[in-house]
Amino acid sequence: MKDLNEVFVFITMIVAIVVIVFIIARYTYLVKKTLIEKGVYQEHRNNKLKYLDLGCIVFGLGIGLLISSVFTTFGLSEDATDLLVWGTILVFGATGLVVAHFIRKRLEE
Repeated sequence: MKDLNEVFVFITMIVAIVVIVFIIARYTYLVKKTLIEKGVYQEHRNNKLKYLDLGCIVFGLGIGLLISSVFTTFGLSEDATDLLVWGTILVFGATGLVVAHFIRKRLEE
């Protein structure tokens, strides 16, 4: 019975993922189609800033991991260490996103 439940959950998850991907693809297609009909859609976007957001976020996460590794050397409790590590990683990841926004804004002017 336990194996049957695991198989059912696995199949349900796969079907859910396929349905979600289909819905996202269909929605994206309909939005692009509507924008093209209205004449608003631009085929060629600015490709030089394509990976700016991703790069800044990954850089921020790396800095957060580097700084959070310092907290593991302190003699803090496990809960406090976990909180500081995850908080530092998230704060620096968000900082990377904000920096990417300001860089993009400055370069597009």
